[in-house]
Amino acid sequence: MRKVRKAVFPVAGLGTRFLPATKAIPKEMLTVVDRPVIQYVVDEARQAGIEHLIFVTGRNKGVIEDYFDIQVELQNTLTERNKKVEIELLDSLQPKAGTASFTRQQAPLGLGHAVWCARDLVGPEPFALLLPDMIMQAEEGCLKKMVELYEETGGNVISVEQCDPAEAHKYGIVGKGTEVGSGFKVDGMVEKPKNEEAPSNYFISGRYILQPEIFDILSTQEKGAGNEIQLTDGMLKLAQNQDFYAYPFTGRTFDCGSKEGFIQANVAFALWRPDIRGKVFDNLKELMATVEPQERRGSER
Repeated sequence: MRKVRKAVFPVAGLGTRFLPATKAIPKEMLTVVDRPVIQYVVDEARQAGIEHLIFVTGRNKGVIEDYFDIQVELQNTLTERNKKVEIELLDSLQPKAGTASFTRQQAPLGLGHAVWCARDLVGPEPFALLLPDMIMQAEEGCLKKMVELYEETGGNVISVEQCDPAEAHKYGIVGKGTEVGSGFKVDGMVEKPKNEEAPSNYFISGRYILQPEIFDILSTQEKGAGNEIQLTDGMLKLAQNQDFYAYPFTGRTFDCGSKEGFIQANVAFALWRPDIRGKVFDNLKELMATVEPQERRGSER
């Protein structure tokens, strides 16, 4: 079984849900507490043992590449001022030379096309795919647990979570087959089914381990929903010849592509931090005390 060494991060999206901020700042560089959203996703990949980070970028995303590079002026200034804590922090986050690669998705043709753009950098080996909008909070990262399941099963592994059955029509849903280790075998995938036709309430939640044969499928994949090349369509074809397994993630997931998810992530990760938890909690209590009376006055009118 080939080890999962590489991870792909599709970061070419325009971030229209966060305009006007994303006119100048890539949505992946918006900060949750004190680090960009993309840093949380990269941290998860590195915790899982990923050795090579592959970013599929677009125009106006150069700041992401700069972020993962060494900033000489900053490093020199911190050294001159003897800022040892800050230097150690930056060093711990810095990818080693030659372990981060960047390629362009030159047209917004969907997630499947973004994955296909990474084909030459990935090569003929399995790889992880992490959607950068989704950041996950757990003691052990979702991808780490997926890699452990992959080492038991081989094939392809996707992360899933449970939704309200009445909302199954919003998601890509998988069928639950035989339990295997910490997950189960997938016995079907349906994109946004009718609630009454959904095979389960397990939806695909933004983390994948895929075999390289997906690239050949995507190279001839016809456009699907939204006139884009859909990854789910490619996985359905791959599933005709290869097994898929699901890891049910039980931590908390935040969709940082939405305003409400982004705000929830900031609160949740701030409360997870021992250095600021107390002050943030006290401030939230004070804020809520002012909001509740306003809501009552509005309902009385």
